Amino acid sequence: MPQPFSVRIAVREYELDTRGHLNQAVYLQYCEHALWEVLLAAGIPGDKLLAGGVGPAQLECTLKFKRELQGGDRVDVVCTFEWGTGKTFRLRQEIRKADGTLACEVTGTIGLLDLARRTLVADPGGYLRKLSEDPTVLGL
Repeated sequence: MPQPFSVRIAVREYELDTRGHLNQAVYLQYCEHALWEVLLAAGIPGDKLLAGGVGPAQLECTLKFKRELQGGDRVDVVCTFEWGTGKTFRLRQEIRKADGTLACEVTGTIGLLDLARRTLVADPGGYLRKLSEDPTVLGL
C-alpha cells in the first residue's frame, strides 16, 4: 500500500483569530487545498476533472481539534482515501505540525458531482481511476 499523500503549508499571520490561533475555517481551506493537490499528483488537474463535467462535493465533514496552530507553524496535511462501492468515499486528513504533533483530524464524506445532472457519479473511485495517471496516489 502506498504512503498517504502529504502537502506542507505554512500558517500565515493573516489566518489567525483574535487569540492568535489558526482560525477554525482555515483548517478546512488547508484540507481543500490538499484534496486538489492530491488530485494533481494523481494526474488529474482541476481543469481535466471539470472538463469531464464533474467536481468533488463535500457531503459531510468532522473536525477534531487536538493542538493549536499559530503563525509561522509549518504543517503537513496528510490524505488517506477510503473507497467503498457506493456513490461516496471517505477522505481522512490529518493536519500535523512539522514535528509530527497531530493538530487536527478531519474526516469527510465526498462524492463526485455530475455538474450537468446535479447528481453524484455512481462509482467515484472508478471514474477517478480512469482519469488518473497514477491512481495509487489516491489509494486506488
